[in-house]
Amino acid sequence: MSENTFPVYTVDAITNFYRTEVLTGQEAKHFAKSDLAPVPKPEAVQTLYMRALHLLYRFRPECHSMVPLLENIQYPEYHEGATAIMSVYVRMRQFLPMCLVYDFSLNDLLAPKKQRTLTVLSAIMNFLHFRKQRMDVILEKQAKLRSDLDRLQVYTKFNLEAEKKIEMLTTIPPEQQAESDELAAALSELQATTVHEYQEVNAKNDSIAEWKTKIAEKTQKLAQVKVDVSNLKEDITKLKSQIVESPEELKSQMEKMRENVKNIKNSIEETDERVVELQNMVQSVTHTEAEIQQMFNLLQDLESSMNNTKQRQEEHQELVAQFEKKQKELKNLLIEEGQMKRALGMKLDKESKQKIRRQTKREMKEQHVQDVLGQCNQIHHKREEMADKIQEISGETQQLKAKIQNLRDVCSKETEKAQALYDTLSTSMDELHRRIEMHTVDLKQVVTKMSANF
Repeated sequence: MSENTFPVYTVDAITNFYRTEVLTGQEAKHFAKSDLAPVPKPEAVQTLYMRALHLLYRFRPECHSMVPLLENIQYPEYHEGATAIMSVYVRMRQFLPMCLVYDFSLNDLLAPKKQRTLTVLSAIMNFLHFRKQRMDVILEKQAKLRSDLDRLQVYTKFNLEAEKKIEMLTTIPPEQQAESDELAAALSELQATTVHEYQEVNAKNDSIAEWKTKIAEKTQKLAQVKVDVSNLKEDITKLKSQIVESPEELKSQMEKMRENVKNIKNSIEETDERVVELQNMVQSVTHTEAEIQQMFNLLQDLESSMNNTKQRQEEHQELVAQFEKKQKELKNLLIEEGQMKRALGMKLDKESKQKIRRQTKREMKEQHVQDVLGQCNQIHHKREEMADKIQEISGETQQLKAKIQNLRDVCSKETEKAQALYDTLSTSMDELHRRIEMHTVDLKQVVTKMSANF
């Protein structure tokens, strides 16, 4: 006991704890510090031990006096006082090793000492603190289990609702199946036509760019030709002023100039035709641009619908991810539920076993109580018989006393008579002895005389 693994509390702490946590009613009111110090009272210590056993094992204090007798003892009432103490001692010997106290003795019940009693009570107090902490933890786990079960039900409900939403989003109703097929076919045709139109528009844009480069080159050449014509006109005016030409040369030059003018006119007409063609092409391009704009609007609508479908797909994926996450959580919760169910099953098995044990113990106790009551009835009958016998014996003793008294009276009378006889006999005997002595003296004298004569 010198090396304890638990703290030894003071008398005040032990008194307050047992008064509030263990004892109830009048026992808590009447329990005081003087019951433990300086000299512990055996009755108070035994009461504390009984109440601790009742708190831990639901073994009531009055049950300690109900122990079955193994043999038919002639006077079982003589064992009533020792039965309770031995029952408390046996159960404390079974309980205190859990409190790390292994040397509990019968002297701790009958003649407890202060330090020893404080150590045992501190060990029980430490065990009760530990039991309270474990019970709080178990209650928290039970509350967590209930909340987890509630969350599991909520999650399963949400999962079912999410599965229904996913089925509603993924499955197309039969009345809209034909329309969705038509929309898918029209969408594919529209995509093919838009791709073809894009290709044609790109080809026309390329041809327009080529024609624009050609027109720019022609306009540049035309501007250069105009500049050359203006330069030639200036040169001609200068030459006309300086040189007097012959008519033949003038005619040849005029013809050359006419040919140049015709070529220029032809080139201008060709450029005008090209410009007209280009204008027609530009008009066709604008028309195609309008068509392309319509197609672009259709494509935008298609893109918005595709974005909606993508958004729905993303929502579907998010729902699928949430569903998978919920499934994982559900699996974890199911695993925890299985573990908790196993623990609960084990606990229920233990409780059922304990209930069966308690039932058997209760039945045994009831049987024992019935046996004890039968024994008590037998003892009561025996007591009544013994009382009747005692009454008969007392009557006989009274009669014997009366007889003895009569005999005493008779004896006293007889003794008086005997005393009188004794007195007369003693006096006569004394007289006889005196006469015998006188005769002996006389005989001695005669004998002396005869001896002298002889």
